[in-house]
Amino acid sequence: MNEDAFNMSLRKFLKQVGVTSQREIETAVRGAVESGALAGKTALTARVRLTVEGVDVDHVVESRIELE
Repeated sequence: MNEDAFNMSLRKFLKQVGVTSQREIETAVRGAVESGALAGKTALTARVRLTVEGVDVDHVVESRIELE
């Protein structure tokens, strides 16, 4: 295995996940606030499940996103 290629590919994947996830969450939260569906909430629970085909990875990350 080429460690440099693996590391670069992994970092690229994680950057893409981070950027696109942030964009999706921001859009959804702003839309919910504007429509009144999110009135009164100060935090949301976010959950991500990571799976990798070909290896035994099934990892869940859960955290709260504070709105105020």
